[in-house]
Amino acid sequence: MNFKPILNVLGALLFLIGVTLLIPILISIYFSESDTLGFINSFLICTCLGAPVWFFTRNNKSLSNKVGFAVVTFSWITAALAGALPFYLTGAIPNFTDAFFESMSGVTTTGASIIGNPATLPNLPNGIESLSHGLLFWRSFIQWIGGMGIVVFYIAILPILGSGGIQLFKLEVPGPVADKIKPRLRETAKMLWIVYLGITFVNIIALALVGMPIFDSICHAFTIMPTGGFSIKNASIAYYDNYLIEFVIMFFMLIAGVNFSLHYKALNGSFKSYSKDREFITYLFLIVSISFLIFLSISWSQNSYDLANFRHSMFQTISIITTTGFGSADYELWPFFTQAVLLSLMFVGAMGGSTGGGMKIIRVMVLVKYAASETRRMLHSRALIPVRIGKQSINEDVVRNTLGFFLFFVSSFAMSSIALTFMGVDLLSAIGAAASAMGNIGPGLGSFGPTDNYALLPQAGKWILSFCMLLGRLEIFTVIVLLSRTYWK
Repeated sequence: MNFKPILNVLGALLFLIGVTLLIPILISIYFSESDTLGFINSFLICTCLGAPVWFFTRNNKSLSNKVGFAVVTFSWITAALAGALPFYLTGAIPNFTDAFFESMSGVTTTGASIIGNPATLPNLPNGIESLSHGLLFWRSFIQWIGGMGIVVFYIAILPILGSGGIQLFKLEVPGPVADKIKPRLRETAKMLWIVYLGITFVNIIALALVGMPIFDSICHAFTIMPTGGFSIKNASIAYYDNYLIEFVIMFFMLIAGVNFSLHYKALNGSFKSYSKDREFITYLFLIVSISFLIFLSISWSQNSYDLANFRHSMFQTISIITTTGFGSADYELWPFFTQAVLLSLMFVGAMGGSTGGGMKIIRVMVLVKYAASETRRMLHSRALIPVRIGKQSINEDVVRNTLGFFLFFVSSFAMSSIALTFMGVDLLSAIGAAASAMGNIGPGLGSFGPTDNYALLPQAGKWILSFCMLLGRLEIFTVIVLLSRTYWK
């Protein structure tokens, strides 16, 4: 294994994360807050460690496929460690395990938080709302840079990866369709980030226009586009109780859950790419149909078919299927049928190539089509029955990869749930937490529902869920490869 290119990228990453810490430093100074020194120390650690490593390992452009797996996985771990420093050094989260959990949840755009329980964090008596402006911004910002992908971000601004960058791009971009975008890599990464930045800016303006304060608008927009879900309010979006704000957030969550290659094609004039994409049509169908089912369920149980129930059902459906995890209502008070449907959506996730988590709709479609074709083969053993989505035949390699992914995803979920129950977590809470972490969603069920947090989870459980977040964000295989004996031979 050639470690120089790995250290080169990690050093650059650490240095540039340190540079981005200048923003919360300035915010902290502007609001005259006491955590400025903690941010400055974090800045010094990141830049003073990152710059020398980057400098002394420079001029290494060779990046093999084997090295690529290590670079991507360790980039996210490095980002999580660096992101945890401000929480820890400012004293807001005095336990490093908790600080790392919060940071990993941020950079993987999961949105699971340990903040919000005054009994476990007495220095934050008002939960999230006790955090300084600098930390609130940083908490949202790490989700924003994690949304489009740390590696894609640095491909866009750093020329150090050379031809090996395409391997990192395919490994890091969420979903099984990264190779749909064909132009030169660096220009593609820049274009994706321009789209990402542009939609984020429009989102900020839209939220401000419908009544959300400008600082709140910035922080929430930074967590909507990456489908992250960190809110700066304890009650999440329910705090505002404003249907205009909820509809704006729903619209941008829906956009964030769409394959970014479709946005890319639309910018190049191919607007019909949306209507021609079977996954996009399925995505919209699921949102509309499930929102209607949930609306009927909660309205029947409450005997009230009003607009509030409609908007809450649609908001939670979009929030969960895009794996954003914002809350406009406590869905644990809804009928068990509704909770079961939302739990199922945690596994499905958004479109491939989006910033959303979960297994991705395209994979579920492949699995369903494969199951149907296998059923037909049992009746017609000699027939050649290809797996098709629309008019497109799915390559056997893609089917095999999808089956492997599904097996690893379900196995990881099951083992994590069992491990949490071994630590004393009740079964419902364990299932909800494991599904939430693997799907990068945030809220789960039971003790970790939409109005709760993960503060009381055992320390070992937080490390397990942090690993699950990484698995889910990097599409499992990227991390699993590093755990195989063959990789290190």
